[in-house]
Amino acid sequence: MRVTEYIANRKKTIFSFEIIPPLKGKGIEDLCSGIDPLMEFNPPFINVTYHREEYDYKKMGNGLLKKVSVRKRPGTVGICAALMNRYKVDAIPHIICGGFTKEETESALIDLKFLGVDNILALRGDPMKNESAFVPTEGGNAYALNLIEQINEMNNGQYLYEETKNSPSNFCIGTAGYPEKHFEAMNLSTDMKHLKKKVDAGAEFIVTQLFYDNEKFFDFVKKCREIGIKVPIIPGIKPITNLRHLSFIPKFFHVNFPESFSNELEKCKTDEEIKRVGIEWTTAQCKELVKADIPVIHFYTMGRGTAVKNIAKEIF
Repeated sequence: MRVTEYIANRKKTIFSFEIIPPLKGKGIEDLCSGIDPLMEFNPPFINVTYHREEYDYKKMGNGLLKKVSVRKRPGTVGICAALMNRYKVDAIPHIICGGFTKEETESALIDLKFLGVDNILALRGDPMKNESAFVPTEGGNAYALNLIEQINEMNNGQYLYEETKNSPSNFCIGTAGYPEKHFEAMNLSTDMKHLKKKVDAGAEFIVTQLFYDNEKFFDFVKKCREIGIKVPIIPGIKPITNLRHLSFIPKFFHVNFPESFSNELEKCKTDEEIKRVGIEWTTAQCKELVKADIPVIHFYTMGRGTAVKNIAKEIF
């Protein structure tokens, strides 16, 4: 079932969340340990992230190092199949530009089509760890817009290098939005113009970057509507749960903590204190979003469901 259909048929705010594939060599038990505690809240769909390749250096017999490409978190297609089979929910795989040619992207989409996946979150993806900026793969899509256009072409029955149209896919395409703007954008206005292009190209729903100030989200939605973006906008939420998050989240996700929130966080000395304050803040955020009749609240769990479960108990 398509995300837009879930939203159209909802009777209340929907709970959903995102998981990270386990590291190579881990089993289904590692994956399910973070999912099982959240299934009581009846998520209709679960997002599955994709992590592009990294480079490792392996020692050769002659004492030299060889640069080797590795994927430390493989198996997104298999994980989607496992989720759909085990939990009877829709799985939403992330499809990224980085690390894939257009042909490889098309092959992955065909696999997902046969699997019965109805929804895709189309993203550019992050730069590789050794890159200061995103570098497109030769023969691949450079931007999320290009990826959305390719998926939309498949939805219209047009495949790469095929002169005639064939069996169309029916993917409901999602894209990312940034209430505090993408860190590479010149300003929020230009970022939203790019978002409008992605919607015009075929994106049917938006999932936002995490945020801690609801006013920024509400303002973002208002600005979207003013420029003609009418698709559902799903807020992305992540609770602060440890001291490391205080520096990691602003640096990695390029978001700000409201002053009243940061004042409370600064008083904390332990992970447990941070977790308590983080859960309280995020619970208040979610209650306000539900009151505003936001269609879906989407949680970034990072594979850990305890904090999200505590919040969901108060909301759903």
